[in-house]
Amino acid sequence: MIQTPPIISRLFDGQLDEKRIPRQRRLYYHKWLRFYLDFCNKYGFNESDRSSLPHFISKLQEKKHSIQNQKQAAHAIYIFYQMVPSVDKIDPFRDLKQQIDKKGRHTKGKEQRKIARPVKGEEEVHDQQDTAQYQRGSIVEAPLNRDDELTGNYVNTLREIPVKITEADWRDLYNKLESAIKVRHYSPRTLRAYRGWVCQFQSFVKSKDLKLVEVEDVKEFLSFLAVKRKVSASSQNQAFNALLFLFRHVLGKGFGEVSGVLKAKRKPYIPVVLTREEIDKIVDCTRYPYDLIIKLLYGCGLRLSECMNLRVQNFNFDLGTLTVHDEKGQKERTVPLPQTLIPELKKQLETVISLHQSDIDSGYSGVFLYGLLEKKYKNAAKELVWQWFFPARTLTLVPDTGEYRRYHLHESHVQKAIRRAVKKAKIPKRATAHTFRHSFASHLLQANYDIRTIQELLGHSNVRTTKIYSRTVKSRTIKEAKSPLDF
Repeated sequence: MIQTPPIISRLFDGQLDEKRIPRQRRLYYHKWLRFYLDFCNKYGFNESDRSSLPHFISKLQEKKHSIQNQKQAAHAIYIFYQMVPSVDKIDPFRDLKQQIDKKGRHTKGKEQRKIARPVKGEEEVHDQQDTAQYQRGSIVEAPLNRDDELTGNYVNTLREIPVKITEADWRDLYNKLESAIKVRHYSPRTLRAYRGWVCQFQSFVKSKDLKLVEVEDVKEFLSFLAVKRKVSASSQNQAFNALLFLFRHVLGKGFGEVSGVLKAKRKPYIPVVLTREEIDKIVDCTRYPYDLIIKLLYGCGLRLSECMNLRVQNFNFDLGTLTVHDEKGQKERTVPLPQTLIPELKKQLETVISLHQSDIDSGYSGVFLYGLLEKKYKNAAKELVWQWFFPARTLTLVPDTGEYRRYHLHESHVQKAIRRAVKKAKIPKRATAHTFRHSFASHLLQANYDIRTIQELLGHSNVRTTKIYSRTVKSRTIKEAKSPLDF
């Protein structure tokens, strides 16, 4: 435990004289001041800032100190604050000697009064005993005087709003976070990602009370991710977005500008693109229905989640179009169906119809629907148009209701099938399900399709996202100026 600087002790003694604190009780006031300074040094608070006192009183509450001790400690610190004329502007440890000269209270016009102090050699023993008693919360209580009674109301107010430096309860925060994300109709994946980053942030700040969480904690956490954890730039940006959402929509605090953060270096990303021959090899090494899924991913430029969420009503074979609902960012788009793929898609539709009829005969409860569609349309779950285009092989039991429902083919099954096919075809590229979407855009760009058309087919909000595919193909730009009338 740190010792009170001598100059502060002398000034504090002068304040105790002015307050007419009995000599037998001044030793306790010096103890509380020493404990307060040690607390501020340990937890990074400003000793001259009055807002540090509630946190110190809360720490005494955690250590099971009595209300009488809390009142006496608050009064001692209150006297300490009066030593500084302007607490917000002057640091007593830096300008204390100058303040004494300005006041002239203890050096001019008044005789310095002698305060009873422990004899040499006893003070160190008392400090060790007091520290142990402070940790146990068992400091001997002294009777309160009138000044202590006046401070009691302030301490009682502090007790109504307990603040914990560590091990605070964040469970209500996670409930509010989930509600805020669901109200804005964000995807479940966004909820999982944001919840994970908030959990890591809670561990970083050691679960301190939410009232104490500031933007500086976010800066330190982001710098920690970049320097210590060495995360990628995309992971650090995701963590920043999660905490930005937490501050704005859950805590209701202004985030402001976060400067001085050591950000992870973002390297230019060039997508992996497969040739048409490599795609055909992968398809040949894949069995049904995964071969049809790969053709649809490449032929329509779909994300894997979009392909798995396709239902019967998304296909319009008469117009040769495929409508993608509820894609990333709650957007929708229409893409042309590959003409060479229509016979296989119609065959898959017949398989779905047959499976649906078998499920109806067995008395199943239908497929899983979005949100509250089932409550709005009670029979929709059993209708053909709402059936999955790539249904799961088995039914899923719903524990709450005891019903058996049909889910779509799981994404992990497709991903494993693609990995096996790439390995079997001996493709020397790191190909995943999303690689077929990259290949779709790159091959269209290579065929001189307009970048805006590719943007609409991919469902990108900004053309800058689509321009990344210009790095995957050779440039065929004609630099010679020529009039379009001469084409």
